[in-house]
Amino acid sequence: MLNIAVFVSGGGTNLQAIIDNIESGNITNTKIGLVLSNKRDVYALERAKKHNIPARVLTCNEYDNTDYYCNDLIELLESMNIDLIVLAGYLAIIPKRIIDRYPNRIINVHPSLIPAFSGKGYYGLKVHQGVLDRGCKVTGATVHFVDEGTDTGPIILQKAVTVKDNDTPDTLQKRVMEEAEWVILPQAIDLIANDKIRVNERRVMVRLS
Repeated sequence: MLNIAVFVSGGGTNLQAIIDNIESGNITNTKIGLVLSNKRDVYALERAKKHNIPARVLTCNEYDNTDYYCNDLIELLESMNIDLIVLAGYLAIIPKRIIDRYPNRIINVHPSLIPAFSGKGYYGLKVHQGVLDRGCKVTGATVHFVDEGTDTGPIILQKAVTVKDNDTPDTLQKRVMEEAEWVILPQAIDLIANDKIRVNERRVMVRLS
């Protein structure tokens, strides 16, 4: 059984997609052992509470230095026997020490087809505004492993979404979430839970059958 920690910063729509897919059986061999937020009073914490999922708030900025934060985070994750960290709308930098501690065991969903509109400064509505400003006809979402860079880790899955002529950043964000993020993030978790992912240097091998 894959025991995952879902890291959140806001409303938790991707968290809800994971919960729904576990309950429906689309994600198998998986349980959410922890929801961790870097912000207090966000609705994602309420979602966790409604489903009886342990939830914690841990904010790096509240620590005197990053080492103390990492110590507490590692202690929490190990005490909960976490196998995989899922960044689901988590708007904070993961320290190198955590990445080194969990190699190829941290995944992130990004609302574009990486490498397009990714990296420093591209998050939230800024991604979709960039897509519209460039006049793109297609965008999408990517699930990837997390490394030391920003959106640079090995890609697991991608899904394309059509950009419509009358789109705004808000409407495009909503469509990318519904048609791509909420599809490929649960799929990636299920693949990992069932040992269908292999990482060979920078390439991810996916066994779908």
